[in-house]
Amino acid sequence: MATATVYTLRRLAQRIQTLTAEERELQRQITAVLNSYAPQLLHRHGIGPDSASALLITAGDNPDRMHSQASFAALCGVNPIEASSGKTRRRRLNRGGDRRANAALYRIALTRSRGDQRTQDYLDRRSSQGLTRREAMRCLKRYIAREIYHLLRQLDPVDPTPRTA
Repeated sequence: MATATVYTLRRLAQRIQTLTAEERELQRQITAVLNSYAPQLLHRHGIGPDSASALLITAGDNPDRMHSQASFAALCGVNPIEASSGKTRRRRLNRGGDRRANAALYRIALTRSRGDQRTQDYLDRRSSQGLTRREAMRCLKRYIAREIYHLLRQLDPVDPTPRTA
């Protein structure tokens, strides 16, 4: 019985090591592709290879629908939608759009809210204006989507080198 347990644990450990090495190799390949195609995304605070690739996939899958920063925000599901009653005026998050891109923007917002002083100041300012944390994060995700839209507009779909203005 003990021999079978040791054998099983050894096989599981080998499998974990193999999968970890495979994951590192795939992450390296994704980062290399992103560095050659859109290095300006990876140089921004809080944007990692997973988030950058999700946003590039969303933009690349919908080139005919991405005419403005508002349309990119709608593709990502971070455009505000009026959710007012007769007595109050407020906005809520769009539940449409690409959920992976929305999750990528959320991860970027969380990372920036923990380590970027400008983002922390922005969230504090929006909270002092009476917004809840959730509403402030919605505004922050829209702001990040606007920033990323401008970075994506610098890319040429035929020539992957960034355009200079």
